[in-house]
Amino acid sequence: LNMFPAGKLPGGCRAIRPQHLRHRCIPTASPNLAFVPASLPPHPAEVQELQRFVSTSKKLFVMTGAGISTESGIPDYRSEGVGLYARSERRPIQHAEFVRSAGARQRYWARNFVGWPQFSSHQPNAAHLVLRHWEELGKLHWLVTQNVDALHTKAGSQRVTELHGCTHRVFCLTCGDQTSRSELQEHFEALNPGWKAEALGVAPDGDVFLTDEQVRSFQVPSCRKCGGILKPDVTFFGDTVSREKVDFVHQRLAESDSMLVAGSSMQVYSGYRFALAAREKRLPIAVLNIGPTRLDHFASLKLNSRCGELLPLIVAH
Repeated sequence: LNMFPAGKLPGGCRAIRPQHLRHRCIPTASPNLAFVPASLPPHPAEVQELQRFVSTSKKLFVMTGAGISTESGIPDYRSEGVGLYARSERRPIQHAEFVRSAGARQRYWARNFVGWPQFSSHQPNAAHLVLRHWEELGKLHWLVTQNVDALHTKAGSQRVTELHGCTHRVFCLTCGDQTSRSELQEHFEALNPGWKAEALGVAPDGDVFLTDEQVRSFQVPSCRKCGGILKPDVTFFGDTVSREKVDFVHQRLAESDSMLVAGSSMQVYSGYRFALAAREKRLPIAVLNIGPTRLDHFASLKLNSRCGELLPLIVAH
């Protein structure tokens, strides 16, 4: 997987190219429902409503959240009963803590090192592939994902902005030098020969649960160019999305005629702001998410189904 393709657009987006429009067949495993909240199968009336919404749309703006990746085996934070917040007292690392504390960085990278082989092996599910297909048909104008798992890119999506970045990339906070997360894994292994730790559970962003005792001897590499702090190319809690990226997404939304939110409760403002902008533009908004969202009171359509179960039932022309 090439995480640094040529032809990148502003705002961390990838340019669409004719050679990428060929039909791709990416094998996907059966849905992994361990982290998916219980839901009823889609009602035929719901299928018809979403079909009508998609058929009417000519330039569809799609925003996805953690709920589109749970069927690939990646847990989310907020889902009732199965999300990280429901299963543990654990909370995601804060940006200020990561930057300020060497101990916090050691703890983060040790957990991430253990979790990376499994996290990076997750594959797109049916929902990711459907959205890729809609893009190829010209139905999907732009896709914005709040996820950092690269599954849309793995599925072959090109017209995509990773709003919160991607765990498959790492950069230096001092000089800005970028490297791939897989390359950094090799650096970790070289610095920590014989270091082993058994994971106590998996978290949404690629790390696992470890005890303080387990991480105490873990060595964290510095930037090879300047010796600075290495950080995953993701927006941690407490940090902000760049103005350039936000403006770019607003431009893509302005070119669209409808909005579909898939797998997100939209509790985080960095994504919610685009739904507010769509409402101001009087665009029809459809929400596909198990459980309540911040959009429920003004969405044109709200559906409580699994993304990977309902989206494949929709025919896009």
